Amino acid sequence: MVNAILAGMNILEAVVLGIIEGVTEFLPVSSTGHLTIAEKLLGYSIDSPDITAFTAIIQAGAVFATVVYFRKDIARIISAWVQGLFNAGKRRDADYRLGWAVIIGSVPIAIVGLLFQDQVQTTLRSLWFVAAALIGWSVVMWLADRVVARRHGEDQVTIKDTIIIGITQCIALIPGVSRSGATMSAGLFRGFDRVTVTRLSFYLAIPALLAAGVLQSVSEAGNIADGVGWTATIVATVVSFVVAYGSIAWLLKYVARHSFTAFIVYRVVLGLVLIVLLATDVITAT
Repeated sequence: MVNAILAGMNILEAVVLGIIEGVTEFLPVSSTGHLTIAEKLLGYSIDSPDITAFTAIIQAGAVFATVVYFRKDIARIISAWVQGLFNAGKRRDADYRLGWAVIIGSVPIAIVGLLFQDQVQTTLRSLWFVAAALIGWSVVMWLADRVVARRHGEDQVTIKDTIIIGITQCIALIPGVSRSGATMSAGLFRGFDRVTVTRLSFYLAIPALLAAGVLQSVSEAGNIADGVGWTATIVATVVSFVVAYGSIAWLLKYVARHSFTAFIVYRVVLGLVLIVLLATDVITAT
């Protein structure tokens, strides 16, 4: 096993972790949970400052994939939002309202993330929390996917909707819950269809994950350099970008025709396997 503090992360490990991030970031299965498990299996101290920073930074690759994939939609929304600031007549545009909704919906996780940054990077990184969150939030996802009628589309998103979704997104600071799983569940409970909640999850990911990546890059630059290393971090980020782009395209097609059942079953199975491994001391929680 390689110790991040002593030897740095090798390129193969960086590629593997980048693939895991790219595949899981937008699926409702918790990318942070998967990265935490993988980092532990590779022998890293999962609550080490360089590892927690590495985990946050490589998510930026997935964010850039989102920006590239939705570049036309993002440009349209930004254009409508800017025009609406200076032209009252443009404020009836659904894209203007969506722009404000995404901005305001991103505020809760920024506040909560900063207030509880230490707990998120230490206590909540325990694999017991990951296992419990994987299983526990699966119940919420199952209820959201089956109980509520889905009648609303993207043009009906309001600021109230994204505030509620944004507040729910804060729960995803617990590894294992899944940021996309939290936002999708909240959106489904608000009555939106699966494609709409998936797209909203992508939009809300951009400010949340980009801000986290930039913050960690600046505040933990020294720990990254002395620990996992910037070469490995950059490689993992680039790999996550490439893989995430394909993952986005696949997920949008999938949710248009399927429920979230496969993801829910996977989460529960993974959580149970993790509990068995922890209970039998095959792996330790931190």
